[in-house]
Amino acid sequence: MKFFISNDIRNNSLLKLIIVFTLIFFFFLWLTNLLLYLKIGLSYDSIVEYYRGSEDSFRRPKSYLGLLEEAHFHFFSMAVILVTLNHLILFSKINNMWKLIIILASFISAFGDIVAGWLVRYVSPSFAYLKLGSVIVLQLSFAILLIFVLIFLYSRNNNGRIY
Repeated sequence: MKFFISNDIRNNSLLKLIIVFTLIFFFFLWLTNLLLYLKIGLSYDSIVEYYRGSEDSFRRPKSYLGLLEEAHFHFFSMAVILVTLNHLILFSKINNMWKLIIILASFISAFGDIVAGWLVRYVSPSFAYLKLGSVIVLQLSFAILLIFVLIFLYSRNNNGRIY
């Protein structure tokens, strides 16, 4: 744990290896997440149909239990993933304002992504816009975190400064 307290993470080859493998797994999570969203569709109508169902396409609405199981898993997994990536980004020399923005964007969009399905299903189809916005911001912030951590791990010049 001492390596996560100091800035020596780039100098410890075993820790670096662990982080790189973790980033590879996170990349494939990001990719499969994107592919799942593309399967649902990134439009207002496709999101509403996914959660509220459609008689025209014989699609049943998402069930309470289905949403509950999905939320249960996602609240835990997104917290672990985002705390890991955001923790690693703290070691980089990115300006603190940008760190704050990426931390807030990643956590708030993840929360919005999980909660918006419930809101579309049980409150109003208009929350599909929240779902769509949250998905886009989450995917972008996730990608930025992955890229910045990887750049930080392998940068030797400018003391890890990322602009």
